[in-house]
Amino acid sequence: MEEKVTTVETEKALAGFNADDELLAQLGYKAELKRNFSVIEVFGIAFSIMSLLPSIAASMVYSLPGGAIGMTWGWLVPSIFILSVGIAMAEFGSALPTSGGLYWWTFRFSPKKIQRPLCFLAGYSNTLGLIGGTCSITYGLANFILSIPAICDPSFVPNAYQSYGVFVACMISIAVAGSIATPIISRLQGLCIVLNLIVIVITVIALPIGTEKLNSAKFVFTDTTSYSEWPTGWAFFMSWLSAVWTIGAFDSCVHMAEEASNAARAVPLGIVLSIAMCGLLGFTVMAIIVACIPDFEAVLNNPYGQPMAQIYLNSLGKNWTIAMMVLLCIIQWFMGLSIVVAASRQTWAFSRDGALPFSRIVRVVNYKLGVPVRAVWFVCLCAILVGLLSMIDPAAANALFSLAVASNGLAWWLPIVCRAIWFKRDDFTPGPFYLGHTLSRINCFVASTYLVFSICVLSMFPNAGPNVDKSTMNYTCVLNGTVWLGCLVYYAIDAHKWFEGPKTTLDEDIIVAVEAVHAAEHPETTK
Repeated sequence: MEEKVTTVETEKALAGFNADDELLAQLGYKAELKRNFSVIEVFGIAFSIMSLLPSIAASMVYSLPGGAIGMTWGWLVPSIFILSVGIAMAEFGSALPTSGGLYWWTFRFSPKKIQRPLCFLAGYSNTLGLIGGTCSITYGLANFILSIPAICDPSFVPNAYQSYGVFVACMISIAVAGSIATPIISRLQGLCIVLNLIVIVITVIALPIGTEKLNSAKFVFTDTTSYSEWPTGWAFFMSWLSAVWTIGAFDSCVHMAEEASNAARAVPLGIVLSIAMCGLLGFTVMAIIVACIPDFEAVLNNPYGQPMAQIYLNSLGKNWTIAMMVLLCIIQWFMGLSIVVAASRQTWAFSRDGALPFSRIVRVVNYKLGVPVRAVWFVCLCAILVGLLSMIDPAAANALFSLAVASNGLAWWLPIVCRAIWFKRDDFTPGPFYLGHTLSRINCFVASTYLVFSICVLSMFPNAGPNVDKSTMNYTCVLNGTVWLGCLVYYAIDAHKWFEGPKTTLDEDIIVAVEAVHAAEHPETTK
């Protein structure tokens, strides 16, 4: 009798499953979030967080010292490597679409002896990276906002307290907006895409028209003058951080997997299209900006705290500059909202598996709104705390940018390198997006090699030059080293007793039944 009841309950559960829920159930999870995001809207999340021009402006402190080639080729070259990483992530997201993403895949592809600690490390590193990204985007927004009164009144020089106050106000407004129903947030992605394209078109047309004397094409693509204390070659590498920080938002598509319709296609397409579009558009925009800079030193040492404001002011005048900065502020706010949405989904997923502090509180979903509201506020409050670094000095504030690069870099590297080393053809059932066994494995090795360079060199070295003091030190190594080491120590002392990796939220009967149905309907994927 009990067996019949179980069978009836299983059949009822299966009756409510669509293809996305079926795929998620095979991973052991019950669908708890509403699938309101289409392919375009998943792409929109990533493209919104990348928001090309605001991101170029916010991270120009890294690209400008590299000079002309640092801003042009220093954008295109890393974009190609990031595309390699994105393709590896797209294969994962197509085959195994879950909001947990990186830590889940690390657990899936690593050897049993080390899968729990590596999964734990990947989850914490990804969480820190997304919180760091939230900080850097919102801190950039605060700088944009404060540059406007500085343009109006050159005597106004914002201090650290004012910057942090504006940062907190922006963070709270984003948290409130991130708590609303997902259908509204998903529709906003279309608006954000349009705003991004408008500001790009205005910039690439108006800047050259308003500039008295443009730099030559030869200067734009071949001038090797460095404006940092690093040698020219090393200054070129350091300029990569602008592209790495901007385009690194592609993994937001992964964390939207459980809210995407046709996730097995939406996630990989969102990743690959957003990287390709930002890589090519960014190269074009950077080339035009370089052509319109008469004096790199003056732009670097501008009095407004924002190099792009000086570039606009030189070419367009005061009124147009204010208008453009207001537009950048609006888009940057949408960037903050989009990354909080993505970060909260990863945080919710990691809490669902019991790994984060206060997991029982954070993992609760508001089913009326279809939003993990507590995870949204958890991310924003953590970002506000991490943002206190900006109160120390400019070097600590700059670490907010490289913090996201290093943390996300490790979280990406772990599943890719595990699959590259321990991956067996028969252990992996690919999704619709797949390069094939041989090309996929080659790509994994290329991506993992690049990520080692990105994590250990690009994000850790001081930006200003080799003569380091406390005001020019890159504090990323301290922040990330503390979190990574602390995470492993925490696991060794306590978490190993209770952390088992990703948990299932469905009864075993339902998981088995779903797998049986899938095998019957798709015999070609059954090994």
